[in-house]
Amino acid sequence: MPSTAQASDRLALVERGLEEVLTRGELAGLLASDVPARHYIGFEISGRIHVGTGLLCMAKLRDFQRAGIETTVFLADWHTWINDKLGGDPAAIRELARGYFAEGMKASLLCVGGDPEAVRFELGSDLYRDRDDYWATVVEVGKHTSLARMQRSITIMGREEGEAVDFSKLIYPAMQVADIFTLGVNLVHAGMDQRKAHVIARDVALQMQRNPLVGPDGAKAKPIALHHPLLLGLGKPPVWPVPEDGNLRDLRTAMKMSKSKPSSAIFIHDSPDEIVAKVRKAFCPPGVVEFNPILDWTRHLLFGVFDEPLRVRRSEQHGGPVTFDAFEELEAAYRQERLHPMDLKGAVADRLVEVLEPARRHFDDPARAHALAQLDGALRPQAARP
Repeated sequence: MPSTAQASDRLALVERGLEEVLTRGELAGLLASDVPARHYIGFEISGRIHVGTGLLCMAKLRDFQRAGIETTVFLADWHTWINDKLGGDPAAIRELARGYFAEGMKASLLCVGGDPEAVRFELGSDLYRDRDDYWATVVEVGKHTSLARMQRSITIMGREEGEAVDFSKLIYPAMQVADIFTLGVNLVHAGMDQRKAHVIARDVALQMQRNPLVGPDGAKAKPIALHHPLLLGLGKPPVWPVPEDGNLRDLRTAMKMSKSKPSSAIFIHDSPDEIVAKVRKAFCPPGVVEFNPILDWTRHLLFGVFDEPLRVRRSEQHGGPVTFDAFEELEAAYRQERLHPMDLKGAVADRLVEVLEPARRHFDDPARAHALAQLDGALRPQAARP
């Protein structure tokens, strides 16, 4: 693992590539203090791991590790059950959390240069069993939050606001918030789609009597929320062209990569042929930069995660090979139509095949391959439902 950054560099490492920090002042104060910075990100165990979860999320864990921060991946098996994933079978969800999902996160860290052995994996069932104050913490969060707000927050589950749901799903946001206080983490990390839960956690933090967080001054503190952008799926936006007066944040959330749409996502263990085929079919209108998935991946993944030049193979007839050292340079060439969509797609596919090689090797192991096959078996009944 690379050496821990000097104190003067920690803030830049933590902030790199994020879309939002709530708040920067609190983050700077924490990192400058003697209070240990403790991070967590939680995931449902709901399907194959795609590059948005694997590369984008784990690249931030890599950055936190380099900043000397303790990192935790929370395997949210109860949340998975509540959200009707994997057939709602708690035993199967737990097994896949420990087997496939934990191994997939380790594989992803290998791809981005992180240290898989430095991550703590916490299963929800274990936390709730070992901490007899957990459910009291859930109730306390609920006492400081209105029913209407819980109903609005079901979007963190990938549900539509106002959608008819069973009552268990209204408990989900309170549980997600209670996880933060029970784990005692002061850096809560997720994509922008989880923002509502984190804002609730910040709003109730100073009222919590059970498991309050403590800041550098010894008083109760709010968790600091770190939000990375959502990676777009490879499909065409539901509305095209994108209206200038629309809610762009909501549209981006609706367009995020989803494991439930396999053709619009690259999974960390996809074969080179699968990667090339999916990228070739991706929506990538010539000269258009905004809401272009291939440009989005180039910005956030290839330059944002790996920070290396992108080499484009082209015939001499079409301008010859070209190398872009920064995203802004590539973006300008594409906007001016000096770079053809198929040439860009070829370069993106080549680079993804290369960076995902460690994950493919990781799942060549028979036990891990078996865990992946178990997951696929658990997903098939869901795919058959109307």
